[in-house]
Amino acid sequence: MDRRSTDRTAPLLVLWDIDHTLVDIGTVGRRSYAVAFQRATGRPLTESWQFAGRTEPAAAAEVLRLHGFDPGDGLLTAFLELVVAELTGRAAELAAEGRVLPGAAAALAALGDRPGVRQSVLTGNLHPLAVLKLDALGLSDRLDLRLGAFGDDAVERTELPAHAFDRAERVLGHRFRGGDTVIIGDTPRDVATALAVGARSVAVATGLSPAAELAAAGAHVVLPDLADTEAVLRAVLG
Repeated sequence: MDRRSTDRTAPLLVLWDIDHTLVDIGTVGRRSYAVAFQRATGRPLTESWQFAGRTEPAAAAEVLRLHGFDPGDGLLTAFLELVVAELTGRAAELAAEGRVLPGAAAALAALGDRPGVRQSVLTGNLHPLAVLKLDALGLSDRLDLRLGAFGDDAVERTELPAHAFDRAERVLGHRFRGGDTVIIGDTPRDVATALAVGARSVAVATGLSPAAELAAAGAHVVLPDLADTEAVLRAVLG
């Protein structure tokens, strides 16, 4: 590989999605949501739904509505608190059943070695769930979670980059903008979020969205997965 195209010293903020981009937690999440829903509403979870890049509050509000519940009057908050409690109580199951997706750890390590690159997350997960998943699967040390943005910050995913920029400025003393930011994810919503702030969008077809759909959404680069570390470096730093 010609390293000239991927060596840089100008600050670059790389923001990773978590689920189906870096990790897959298997069925632990679905089981936790089912129990939390039953406890919050008194009814079983019968309607299926997909996060598909939504934030945790947006997805939880949708599933409540699908079952005929108004997310207001504290029900959404109670439901999310129970989700956090359930998943936290299943940390051992998460570690046993979850997996880091192929190439993810190597990509994080390779980018972490590059001067000027700071890595964090831009995720729909609530902050405690993001930390839980990354801790359980051994990726927390690769990411600066003082930065980034989480599902607690905004309902709409496209509003999350502003929170990541604010945190980075507070922690690092540098104001990142879209032009020096890369957002990596597996859904069209990840792509739309990058494009909304003028960031580079790198999409990976490791979730439910095929490569053609991610390309049609406007991703600057679409990768089949993260297994080729040099391809990831070119996509992010190119």
